[in-house]
Amino acid sequence: MKSNILNLIIVGAMSLMSISCSLFGSGSEEQPAYTIVLEDGNKEIRLYAPYIVAKTKIDGDFKEAQSAGFRILAGYIFGKNKSKDKITMTAPVVQKEDSTNEKISMTAPVIMKPEKTDSKGSWIMTFTMPSKYTLESLPIPDDKRVILKKVESRLVAALRFTGFWNQSKNKLKEGELIDWLKNYKSYEISSAPMFAGYNPPWTLPFLRRNEILIELKKIK
Repeated sequence: MKSNILNLIIVGAMSLMSISCSLFGSGSEEQPAYTIVLEDGNKEIRLYAPYIVAKTKIDGDFKEAQSAGFRILAGYIFGKNKSKDKITMTAPVVQKEDSTNEKISMTAPVIMKPEKTDSKGSWIMTFTMPSKYTLESLPIPDDKRVILKKVESRLVAALRFTGFWNQSKNKLKEGELIDWLKNYKSYEISSAPMFAGYNPPWTLPFLRRNEILIELKKIK
């Protein structure tokens, strides 16, 4: 009896420690590997190694897409797949606005970009898959809205900021990153901005990690 009580206490303490880490933004989720090419305060140019994402497309406004996209992808990694496997959560979650005439190009986190704060449109959300998987070894999704894709190595400009992200703040940070890139004439913007979140919703705002990401091409 005493042994069972002790076990419960230990499990409870471990759970509280885990929650505390998330609250204080010190999670240990795997993230896509990259090297820093250039660094300037909260802005960087990175070279990402290849990785695999699960992605889905959602129609609606920013918040609708954020919620619906997360539910679909979370369902996949929590066992809604042919082998019923659970896949470890990674960071970040990336969301971006989809363009009807543009091929989908995914990066790591969830990404979204609206033209207006109240606009409805199509959005792409992505979860990065753990590096131990290949396209062949990942479980097949039950939901046909979940697509698995390999993202090749690429250059990405990043601007890091804290707090909660929303359309207005994302738009301001997007402009700040684009203005900064004007100083580097050897790089050309090659994608729409993507919005990446690294923390669970309950993480304290001032410890949250958010990023604006923009793919680049090196000009010879």
